[in-house]
Amino acid sequence: MQIDHERRSAVFALGELACFTPGPRPPDAGPSGRWRAELGSRWHRDKRAAVEAASATKDSGEFAPRFEVAIRGALARRGWLFQLEGRIDQALPAPDGAHLRELKTTLQPLPRSAEELRSAHPDHFRQLGLYLALSELAEPGRRFTGELVYIEAATGLEQSVAYSEADRTALDGHLDIVADFLEQRRAALLRLRSLRWTPAFASPRPGQETIVPDLVAALGSGAPVVLAAPTGFGKTGVLLEAAFSFLRKGRADRVVYLTGKSTGQLHVLATLQKMIAPQADRPDPSVNQRLTTGSGTGGAIESGAGRKADVSEPATNPPYSPSLVAWNLRPKREHCVNEVFHCSRARCGFLHDLPRRWREAGLARFHLFPAEARDLPALRAAGQAAGICPYEISRAALPGCDVWLGDFNYLFSPANRGVFVEQPTWDPARTLLVVDEAHHLPARVAEAYSQSLSADELHALLAELPDDAARPLRRELEALWRLVSALPAADSLDLDAEDDLAAALRSLAAQLEKNPPDFDALSMTGADLFWRFPVLLGWLEDAALEKLLWSPRPAELRFTCLDAAPLIGEQLRAFAGVVLATATPPPDDVFAAALGLTSDTAGPALRALNPPAPWREAAYDVALDLRVDTTFRRRAQHHATTAATLAALREASPAAPVAAFFPSYAYAEAVISRLEADHPALRAALQPRSADLAAQHEWIEEQLALSDVLVFVLGGSFAEGIDHLGGRVTHALVVGPALPEVNALQQARQAAWAREVGDTEAFRRTYLVPGLQKVNQALGRLVRAPGQRARVVLHCRRFGEAAYASLLAPEYQLGKHILDDADLAAWLAAD
Repeated sequence: MQIDHERRSAVFALGELACFTPGPRPPDAGPSGRWRAELGSRWHRDKRAAVEAASATKDSGEFAPRFEVAIRGALARRGWLFQLEGRIDQALPAPDGAHLRELKTTLQPLPRSAEELRSAHPDHFRQLGLYLALSELAEPGRRFTGELVYIEAATGLEQSVAYSEADRTALDGHLDIVADFLEQRRAALLRLRSLRWTPAFASPRPGQETIVPDLVAALGSGAPVVLAAPTGFGKTGVLLEAAFSFLRKGRADRVVYLTGKSTGQLHVLATLQKMIAPQADRPDPSVNQRLTTGSGTGGAIESGAGRKADVSEPATNPPYSPSLVAWNLRPKREHCVNEVFHCSRARCGFLHDLPRRWREAGLARFHLFPAEARDLPALRAAGQAAGICPYEISRAALPGCDVWLGDFNYLFSPANRGVFVEQPTWDPARTLLVVDEAHHLPARVAEAYSQSLSADELHALLAELPDDAARPLRRELEALWRLVSALPAADSLDLDAEDDLAAALRSLAAQLEKNPPDFDALSMTGADLFWRFPVLLGWLEDAALEKLLWSPRPAELRFTCLDAAPLIGEQLRAFAGVVLATATPPPDDVFAAALGLTSDTAGPALRALNPPAPWREAAYDVALDLRVDTTFRRRAQHHATTAATLAALREASPAAPVAAFFPSYAYAEAVISRLEADHPALRAALQPRSADLAAQHEWIEEQLALSDVLVFVLGGSFAEGIDHLGGRVTHALVVGPALPEVNALQQARQAAWAREVGDTEAFRRTYLVPGLQKVNQALGRLVRAPGQRARVVLHCRRFGEAAYASLLAPEYQLGKHILDDADLAAWLAAD
């Protein structure tokens, strides 16, 4: 869909307009609808062959039937012009005109009543009606009739439903709804052109003085922009100010703000709220200011007059600020109101008859009225009252919102991206994309394009498959189970085994098209596994992915994407503007390559902004401890030295515990055991292996009060999320550079890089860059604001080597070299 709000014109694929809805999508829309269309392709071919055979026996003077006929034209409605294009399945000759037939495949058994089909599939009847309307406009005077032909996927049984005057009336009402929605969106965009806000900081922090205009100007270059600023710089406020400016200048109609963790989304909402909170010199906020931001679900802003203007605010601003509607889309599971989360339209009453229930429930208030509360409790309460899934309420609200906030997956995961990209107002060419914690994006996208399959899963599915399931389907599933069961552990599958696997998945996918099971009768796990089979086949056939097919254990397969850079780059280049924000960027060349934005690709390369943070320049006092070797083979020889160093740091920091960062739990546990033996008076606490955000906070607060040494694992959720240690821990030990474990997966990545950049650089990108990035992430959390200080020991002789030191942040690269115990004592005693 392409919308020109200024000219009140919209370009649709004809099916898009038929499916357009300001509420929940029809039950057969989305990914399952696309898969159903694939299942029906065979029936379309068969029905076409039948029509051709029948027409061949008739008099040759008659007009021949036509198939996949292109139909295009324009319809006017309430001041809007809809420009449409589509293809009708069949156009059959008829007296004075033509008879149009649209074929639809259904997994539901036939026959069903015509009214039941109209209620379940209103978009099908609207699509046929649009074909008829455009045909009548193109050929006035000719008579056109139409019918929908439903085909039962499992059997090929047909049921025809003729298009009626009632269907035509329903189409007129639908076009009115679409025009009204577009007009509402047009009014919202006009209001955005005079958007006002309060800067995130009353006075800029050192280094922030020009960063907002610099960022806006960099976005004008057309290249994706990397904002590399340290933890504590205030990136979130800077990003929001730049995004608001982008919207007000009309360079985008929407902002999509993605983060890698839910905690990041909560922080964005809190910053957003601060930027539009009432000020003392504003009028009564109950009159002129409205804000609703719930527990990570949504927010709407309407700020009033009389406040201090933002630095880029034009003098011609109106006295009252317009609304800016923001929505944070949380995972489906968090919305669910059932006791057991099992998302099946057949099993969940909150997914039944959604279009009718939506029309009667008044739930459009969530995107029409900015002051409406949108937190998860409010959405659950509204959903329960209306009998509608709260997640569907959230999805339906997105098209009317100006800022979408969510996880990386909603744009970059093939399983989840439809939530954003299938929205009726989605247009990346008119969207500013902001990606926070962007250094995580390449690994997260590669993970999203990776899959797994085990013999145990297949065996459980066979046991669950109903007795009445088609025998050919069960036979192909058993063949795949036997194949996977026989696999030994292997660093990679040989080509013969890969070919056998692809053949088995291809045969199974063919049976799924011919004999689909009753998905509603399966558990969610079983149904998801069936949907996974075509995905696995597509993975094997996708030549664009750098991938590894391997078996970590017998009877278990991993479909691992090693590098998703081409997919990331393709998506990033589609946006009006892209900002990639990070506190710990990889080297420019490595980051550009990981994002698929290297100079030899089509489109612009990255543009980097590195604003200064002068308050960090003297905040770290670093010592490079060259006494120890923390490589896997030699680290045990130095456990006593590591334990003694922790004790010395604790003695030098009597007012606060020491933070210690290790590359693994096993290494940390070994040193803790030595610390307890050699220094029994000291208490060390190792981070829990798994804990949610609340548990992490509770553990840290407790151990800050009780322990002498807080032990973290580099790269874990604690080590990258301990923002509240800034200013509270003054001494830290980093034990080794945390290089990834050498295994089949890393060796495959290294080999893939070596083909492109050579062995030395491949080793650097595979092991050194991710390892040192973990160190930078952990240490960045210790100093988050001006005035905070930290003394850090980098505890391994490798930190003194140029290849390692060059990958550290500048403030960690230089320091005192510790050659013996006396050097350490002198450094600790120095001011």
